[in-house]
Amino acid sequence: MPGAAREPLRRGVFASQQIWELIRSGRIPASAPIAEEQVQPASMDLRLGPVAYRVRASFLPGKLATVDEKIRELGMTEIDLRSGTVFEKRCVYVVPLMEELWLPDDVSGKANPKSTTGRLDIFTRLITDYGTEFERAPEGYKGKLYAEIVPRTFTVAVREGMRLNQLRFIRGRPPALRESATLGRQFHKEDPLAYAPDDTPAADPVHISIDLAGTTGSPVVGYKAKSHAPLIDLARVNHYDPEEFWEPIPPSKRIILNPDDFYILVSKEKVSVPPHLAAEMVAYDPAVGEFRIHYAGFFDPGFGYGLEASKGTHAVLEVRSHEVPFVIEDGQVVGRLVYERLMETPDKIYGTTIGSSYQCQGLSLSKQFRRLP
Repeated sequence: MPGAAREPLRRGVFASQQIWELIRSGRIPASAPIAEEQVQPASMDLRLGPVAYRVRASFLPGKLATVDEKIRELGMTEIDLRSGTVFEKRCVYVVPLMEELWLPDDVSGKANPKSTTGRLDIFTRLITDYGTEFERAPEGYKGKLYAEIVPRTFTVAVREGMRLNQLRFIRGRPPALRESATLGRQFHKEDPLAYAPDDTPAADPVHISIDLAGTTGSPVVGYKAKSHAPLIDLARVNHYDPEEFWEPIPPSKRIILNPDDFYILVSKEKVSVPPHLAAEMVAYDPAVGEFRIHYAGFFDPGFGYGLEASKGTHAVLEVRSHEVPFVIEDGQVVGRLVYERLMETPDKIYGTTIGSSYQCQGLSLSKQFRRLP
């Protein structure tokens, strides 16, 4: 039955109460106590530490080096974050995080930027000591965590303790794309995971298409970031005038993505993630075009689920073209959702009751901007 309690699984994504077990058992030590609001339904927010390093270039440490060793090799300056500082756009910074990991041998971590981070085009990735790939803490990882931060469109003010990325914990190997698609389609039959604009179940819960026609009747279907905008202080909420930073995009059949520009667009489909699943949008898939459609692609359990006013919540897409101008058309498939099981149903789910910012969103900018009608 949809929404019914399910038997705990031996493998899958950790739920919130299991993350707290890791914290209480000393598996996630931190330089300051971990706050209740850091632990989300199936992920944990990570906090910036008191110092940052401007470096010459992005890097991975590789199997033979720590991140600190690479910072000594590539670092340009050390920056104090305790009283706040400015990260200039197109510059690369590495920040040691407050949290560290001491994972069990069969547990790994996977990170992604938070939604607000992605909507401001702040390219943020997790790095680990001896790491050979971004956004991953391998099984049994024991050591420090770092965030690589590159503001690509806006210059931003940051300070110690801010949360720009989040980490999931996984026991066992995540499902392959084909396995995930099969899983999603099976669950979609019993409890729809995606809806069409008219609130009927979508034909396919895996593929996500772009809305350029304005199916909700809105005169604006997206935003393009202005090239020379003022500073954004990430601590301010509902503060900035969107017109200073964004150009509205009217409904059309197609738009041409400029490689130098950043766009906020929205999906035609509305996503509904039940409490026993988590979902992730594939950030860059060359099979559907030379562009990236999502920086912050994780959907917590409960996203768009069980709403009274409508069925599901639109996915907001952070879009950049790669290298060359690229045409996208209304209704074009631009990404796919990957579904994973949770080991247990979390003791809290995404939504306004836990302070989630984007549960009932349509086309929505980050929380730093004043809400538009």
